[in-house]
Amino acid sequence: MIGPEWLLERLRLSPDGRLPWVEVMDQALYAPGVGYYRRGVRRIGRSGDFYTSVSVGGLYGELLAVFSKGIWVEMECPTEFLVVEQGAHDGQLMRDFLEGARREDAEFFEVLRVVLVEPDGELRRAQQENIGDLAGDRVRWVEDWSEIRGQGLIFCNELLDAFAVHWLKRVGKGWRELWVEEEEKFGGGLVFVEGELSTQALAMEAALLEGDFAEGQLIEVNVAMVQWLREVSGSGFEGVMLVADYGLPERELLAAERMEGTLRRYMGHRSDGRVLEDLGECDLTSHVNFTRLASEGLALGWRVVEFVEQGRFLTRVASAKMGEPGFVASASWVRQFQMLTHPHHLGQSFHVLALAKGALGAEVCASLDSDAALRRLGLGDQM
Repeated sequence: MIGPEWLLERLRLSPDGRLPWVEVMDQALYAPGVGYYRRGVRRIGRSGDFYTSVSVGGLYGELLAVFSKGIWVEMECPTEFLVVEQGAHDGQLMRDFLEGARREDAEFFEVLRVVLVEPDGELRRAQQENIGDLAGDRVRWVEDWSEIRGQGLIFCNELLDAFAVHWLKRVGKGWRELWVEEEEKFGGGLVFVEGELSTQALAMEAALLEGDFAEGQLIEVNVAMVQWLREVSGSGFEGVMLVADYGLPERELLAAERMEGTLRRYMGHRSDGRVLEDLGECDLTSHVNFTRLASEGLALGWRVVEFVEQGRFLTRVASAKMGEPGFVASASWVRQFQMLTHPHHLGQSFHVLALAKGALGAEVCASLDSDAALRRLGLGDQM
């Protein structure tokens, strides 16, 4: 597995001739001009490397609009309702959301104020083109969360599973981090080597891990996810945040039977563990530790509102829509709904975590079984 020249150059310039996997993954995904997500808009769906809920069709965005309107009503229909998305890729989900909101309720559509967090200029241009005439003066773009203030909804679809992660190996009663170096006997070849934990932030996260870990077990630690939530929490946003992604509660994610962890390479709709191959040409992902995300949220003043499989979440949202007088589901609507909610498709592999912050949090928690969410996350002592 010969590494790309940009990576070999970085390895040769590093003090020890090695880099922690988290840096390699970050460069392979986000380095300008060479990273998988930094070379223009990636094809998603049948012609790309993977499917998402967005590539199924417009129903996902439409149901998010229905859910958002419910939050707006609980807020007693304010004259401005903020909707924030990060990880919007080409902007298709936001377009679907806005089209759904316009069909759902003209008044709700008019009060929407949309912000997309997008530092990449090329993706920002793609989003602007895709959202097009729906943008009007209601949509703006920012580079980071410090520019956001208001009440409403945040949604992130498959954002956190694409954050670069540290990769740890259980050795004795402690952890060793996996680093990448060039294998001397094979010029340009890449290999993993064990080493010390590379940062203090990682050491602090590793100290929080609990469980009966097997010798040699591999796990991912998403320090960037925790830092991201702290940035979001430091903004002027209040309301509800939806995180939809691959992931599990910690006790399931870190179970000893999952010896190799969840780090995977996606390319041409095939998934495997050969993560040192085709760097920059393939997607790299790992499952979200929803327990860690929720526990950090609690520490930062968020309330846990809901944690369920995507199928259950969307079915609950859609049930109100299906109960409306005169509702008739088209063949396309039914097909998309089945793909989004069926356990053998996207309904069970994705989970949705809902967090709430501010005065609205108590109202939303009262309408849902937040205690059940805490118990499932292994956070029952926080009830």
